[in-house]
Amino acid sequence: MARVVVVGAGIVGAACAFYGARAGLEITVLERGAVAAGTTGAGEGNLLLSDKAAGPELQLALRSSALWSELGEELDGEAFELERKGGVVVASSADALTALRDFAAEQRALGVDSEPLDHTQLHEVEPHLSRALAGGAFYPGDLQVQPMLAAATLLAAVRGYGAVIRTGVEVTGSVLTGGRLSGVRTSAGVVSADYVVNAAGTWGGQVSARLGAEVPILPRRGFVLVTEPLPRVIRHKVYSADYVANVASDNEGLETSPVVEGTRSGTVLIGASRERVGFDRTISIPVVRQLAAQAVALFPVLAAINLMRVYAGFRPYCPDHLPVIGADPRVPGLLHACGHEGAGIGLAPATGELIAGLITGQPTSVDPKPFSPERLIGPAT
Repeated sequence: MARVVVVGAGIVGAACAFYGARAGLEITVLERGAVAAGTTGAGEGNLLLSDKAAGPELQLALRSSALWSELGEELDGEAFELERKGGVVVASSADALTALRDFAAEQRALGVDSEPLDHTQLHEVEPHLSRALAGGAFYPGDLQVQPMLAAATLLAAVRGYGAVIRTGVEVTGSVLTGGRLSGVRTSAGVVSADYVVNAAGTWGGQVSARLGAEVPILPRRGFVLVTEPLPRVIRHKVYSADYVANVASDNEGLETSPVVEGTRSGTVLIGASRERVGFDRTISIPVVRQLAAQAVALFPVLAAINLMRVYAGFRPYCPDHLPVIGADPRVPGLLHACGHEGAGIGLAPATGELIAGLITGQPTSVDPKPFSPERLIGPAT
């Protein structure tokens, strides 16, 4: 039985551990903080197909969506608040609506369920939306989970397979035997392994450098606004079509686009901002005001509602906007599973399944080549 160390106990690390353990691997999870203490703990828990353009990430998302549904049945989706909420993407002008419909048509050809909404239908789906919007699209397959509960539920299942979860243990370096990774050095001593999976999320770049095979994962800060509890006036995840362009942008500066959704507790979550400012967690009042104004423009009913809190998180940004999943040829025995940016919660199950398949040599449901670390490695010198 191969021994596998998974570095990181966020949702991606938890999924790698779960599918690895289920495949018969001997799993040890190492986490420097607490379970879901990083990006997972600052996420909204969206499992989206609606924002994925045709390409490898959409294929990974489609597989993950199916796996999330299976996990909901196997592990009791109520335990981690799995909800088939559905997503509504809105367009502010006729031109934007045409572009959105073209985008949705490309997705439908690849298996994504969506329904066009004209002005009247849009307000039947979300009655409190602004009347100034031209129309939109409804994606019934968009799901949501409570991400910290999801990670904890997966890790609880992993323990049932005999895996070991060690928190408060930081990976500081690698152990090589004959040029191959044979373990990791940690703040608590050496942990032996046949394979090591770098699932450290936003800190995946730092961990990869310590292990001798750096990948270019950088933090991209975002804020989430949380309102006081309300009656459920917002039924779905609702966002502007501009959000898709912002996700794919390479701009280091601030970008915002309205993303609004209700929760089971009655609070409303408001995003989304993106900016590359390192690991600076400082709350920016101008950004908070901008996000609040954009949310009110979508849902005027929110104008009189109080904010309860604001929090920041870091998305693990990769320059080509694809996650890094697979074996690193520079250090045999090292695999990466990081760089998912804001889609890590949604893409976690398919990522874990793919990593397990690569380690065991079993056929994979998704082509691993587009996600391989090799695409980010420059020519040998």
